[in-house]
This record gives sequence, C-alpha cells and structure tokens, in this order.
Amino acid sequence: MVSPFPGMNPYLENSDLWPEVHSCLIVAISDAISPQVLLKYRVAIEKRVYQLNKESLSVVSAPNKPINIINVNIPIAEEVMEGYLEVREVGTGEVITVIELLSPKNKLSKEGRIAYENKRQKILGSATHLVEIDLLRSGKPMPISGKEIPSSYRILVSRSNYRPKAELYPFELQEAIPQFPLPLRAGDNEPLVDLQLLINQIYDRAGFYVAIDYTSDPAPKLSKTDTAWAGNLLQQQGLR
Repeated sequence: MVSPFPGMNPYLENSDLWPEVHSCLIVAISDAISPQVLLKYRVAIEKRVYQLNKESLSVVSAPNKPINIINVNIPIAEEVMEGYLEVREVGTGEVITVIELLSPKNKLSKEGRIAYENKRQKILGSATHLVEIDLLRSGKPMPISGKEIPSSYRILVSRSNYRPKAELYPFELQEAIPQFPLPLRAGDNEPLVDLQLLINQIYDRAGFYVAIDYTSDPAPKLSKTDTAWAGNLLQQQGLR
C-alpha cells in the first residue's frame, strides 16, 4: 500500500506510532546505505539510553474533613532508549558520520532535549559529520546560527570540514522529502539517501496503513491550509 501523501505522512507523527516508525526508519536507512559504502565503511545501529523523571500532583477534596488529602506521585526515572546510526571506517573503527532521527523526547522533553543537545554539541565540536533528520512538526527545531528558518520538517547535513556552515533542507507537508548526500571522507563517493522512498517502503512493509484512521485529523494538528489540502487529498483517494 502506497502512502497517500507525496511527502511526509503526518499521521506517522502520532505518539502511538512514532516509536515504531523511528525504529523501522533507522533500520531502513542502514539497509539502504550499507551496500553503497561497504567495504570501506560499516553502518552500525547504536542506542542511546537516558533517564527521564516523571512526576505529577493532584489535589482531592475530602468530604466532611477540615483538610484536603493530596495524592502525589514521587519522581520515578523512566528509561528511554533511542536508536541512531554511526558510519564507521573499517579497520580503524573511527566514526565518520552520525545519523540522528529526532524523536519527541529530543524536542519536547526537558531532560531529553538537554541530553540530545549535549551530544549534538560534542559531535559538532569533533571531526565527525552529522546528519540530523527532523520529521516532527511538534517541538522547537534544533538550533542553528543566524536567522531562524521556519519549516515543518528539515534535514541538516553538517560536514566537519565546513563548520560552522552546514546544509539545511527545509520542507513542508505538501512537498516531497528531499534526497540528501551522506557525507564521508574527502574524495569518497557520497550516496544519496532517498528518505521519501524509505518512508513509503516502511509504511507498506510495517502495515501502518491499517493502523491509521484517515477519517480523523492527525495529531499534532495541521495548520488550516494543510488541513484543507490534506482533506481534499484523502477524499480524492477514497480515504474519507
């Protein structure tokens, strides 16, 4: 089954689906680029683990009593595990490129954002290239210097030898996801990553189309313009 959207499918951003989308896409990117960079490089799937503190407070009135009973939850650490890719040079094991696919916890959670931004700064201060893929409309985009560039989605390609300059690929819901080059060592052929193709493939293989209710609006909500456009698109394809 083909995704009904020409670019990013906003229904895949749903918090119930995104962890699976994230895992599938990380593997799909690895499978796509590995044959193109072997035997000089190997693409390794790595996992980052960090703790998030969760707590809540609620007040419950106690009838016929002079005081309120307060039900509280003590902070409990939630272990979060996120996958990312490292392109390593065969022989030396040196990490040449890191590929990050952002998650809601990177953009919305205080602890998660701090943890990711700290790692991001370490990469940007090293000789390692960074590819940062943001397919989530919610949350504040990762910082770039200078004038802010608004976009629903974006891909950042930061080559270590060109910093602080980097290549930004901003795009909107109604646009196809742009292809981008995978930065490697100088002089090596850089394969193009067709993220649009990979998104469409995992949408079909993982059966996301049977988990999505296209008669309802996606979460997070779209702008008025995109809501009208998406509604017409889904009606034309018989999904509404």
